[in-house]
Amino acid sequence: MRILLTGATGVVGTEVADLLRTSGHTLVPVARRATPDAPVSWRIGAEPPPAELTGHWDVIVHAAATTRWTLSREEAVGANLDPLRAVLALADRDTHLVQVSTAYVGGTRNPEDLRGAEFEGYRNGYEWSKARGEDLVRAEYPGALTVVRPPLVVGRSQDGRIARFSGPYTILQALVSGLAAVVVGDPGGFAEISPVDQVAAVIAAAALADPPATPRTEVIAGGAACLTLSALLDVICDTLNEYRARHGVPPIERPPLVPVESWNRFFLPLADRYLSPFQTQAVRLLAMFQSYTAMAEPFTPTHPVTDPGTVMATAVRHWADRKPRLALARPEPWTLLATPV
Repeated sequence: MRILLTGATGVVGTEVADLLRTSGHTLVPVARRATPDAPVSWRIGAEPPPAELTGHWDVIVHAAATTRWTLSREEAVGANLDPLRAVLALADRDTHLVQVSTAYVGGTRNPEDLRGAEFEGYRNGYEWSKARGEDLVRAEYPGALTVVRPPLVVGRSQDGRIARFSGPYTILQALVSGLAAVVVGDPGGFAEISPVDQVAAVIAAAALADPPATPRTEVIAGGAACLTLSALLDVICDTLNEYRARHGVPPIERPPLVPVESWNRFFLPLADRYLSPFQTQAVRLLAMFQSYTAMAEPFTPTHPVTDPGTVMATAVRHWADRKPRLALARPEPWTLLATPV
């Protein structure tokens, strides 16, 4: 088979490329910037495809995406929907499309969530663009389709390795720096994570399987084993403090949990008024997680994540080993401005 992989140097794409290279099929990995592992560069949606991408594709794995949660609606269209249309133009009726989406297009949506009205109840522009992308391919693509929906992605289950620290790793840095004075979310709400190797394995298996006769959706999630926010925070803090103890550094304190409604109604107005501009910006960035840490129900997986607590602890240990100065930092306490802004 001839297989095209977009986003081949991303967090998920790197792992998928490693698996597909050993499959015995012809893999063409594509990235925004050429690298030795992905020599074909293509700014998807912003320029025509290079000559190397002409011809029939048996499988296209579309893993390229801009995952920033701060995308505006217009930016989300340009970053994720326009590239999807460009990729579809390379496919034909006999191409099996494996589209990487996100588990968070499912579940309950609330227009009162952060920026929910702008994005039709979705939490942010990334999530909204993934949902609209699924709608697009189901409505317009005539070939075989498999949609893979991972949740928040952390390092490999065995060693915690990951191509880039992003997404949930922001919380780790915020905890050890002191920027996470509180964590906003429902203590009993569910927080779905998956190791990147499991996500890649599901994607690669879909690419190498016989094309489905009808569109298929694969969901990677903890399901019944999913961690609550309170349990997730315990795992993170306990693991960080084990690392700090081994290096003779005092532990960090577990920050208090503040329900989303209380935070938005009472604490956020005070933060805007009394915190420094830097602290206020940190609050708003961390608030992007609030809808991901207050889920009333976990997802129903087709591929359950085994022991998410151990997965998270392994990811934290690897992050600390790679970022020791951050992991051993002394948290700086917040101070209120003498004169409100």
